[in-house]
Amino acid sequence: MNKTIFGAVIFVIAAFLFSSSVYTVSERNTALVFKLGQWKRTVSEPGLHFKWPAPLETVVKLDKRIQTIESGDAERIQTSEKKNLIIDSYVKWRIIDPLRYYISFGDRLDAAQNRLGAQIRDALNASVNTRTVRDVISQERHVVMDEIVRNVEQRAKPLGIEVVDVRLKRIEFSPEVSESVYARMQAERKEEANSLRANGAADKERIQAEADRKVRIELAEADAKAEVLRGQGDAEAADIYAVAYGKDPAFFSFYNSMEAYRSAFSSHNDLLVVDPKSEFFRYFNQSGMGGATPSGGAHSPLPVQ
Repeated sequence: MNKTIFGAVIFVIAAFLFSSSVYTVSERNTALVFKLGQWKRTVSEPGLHFKWPAPLETVVKLDKRIQTIESGDAERIQTSEKKNLIIDSYVKWRIIDPLRYYISFGDRLDAAQNRLGAQIRDALNASVNTRTVRDVISQERHVVMDEIVRNVEQRAKPLGIEVVDVRLKRIEFSPEVSESVYARMQAERKEEANSLRANGAADKERIQAEADRKVRIELAEADAKAEVLRGQGDAEAADIYAVAYGKDPAFFSFYNSMEAYRSAFSSHNDLLVVDPKSEFFRYFNQSGMGGATPSGGAHSPLPVQ
């Protein structure tokens, strides 16, 4: 019976010593081995490893995966224009020097995240305070993030931490400046619209003046051509009249008188006061028996109305 109990005790002690001498490291962790409180080695290779039983040697495991810090409350940061911006950001980081990290924070993840969060706030202030709202929102947003990464990296590296990435998730105006900023944006857009309208009106006047000038030139040229053609037509008509008058002067005189009568009596309301024996009624007063036709022959008298 005593041998059985003794054997069981020996087995329990051996199992305890074995379990205290063996530890495993996964792909997600890095192990720090301490001997009587002093660091001895860092183990990053996954698998089964051995050590002296506790309390001679102890093992501290640290997570070497990429961690994320998200700001719970967005930061209120002032720009160079003294306007407050609400900025929400997040940081990706990981442990690159386990011993330095352990000396700085122990195995407390929350302590490391609080320290990095404070450094991010300082870096954000340093980058945003020297820029305008437009620079932070659009023109130099990537430059701001690169500056923050470099700034935080310099502060985090002595702590055994590598900053992988910094991103600005949300940037918006604080409520007290939103209205003034929107009013300024509206004024800028209105000024730009007025400038475009003024330029359009100037272009319109220039185009219209050029069109009017071309119209006047074309009308003047057309009038000149019309005068030339009218002169040519009048000359040709005069030649034709002259030839016709030369062939039969009496008929030409008779034709002109008929045209004069037509013009004088074109309306029923026309009134003409003249001596009936005047030259104007020469053809009306000619006798049908003794008068001569415009070509020299006899003709019947013209009716008078």
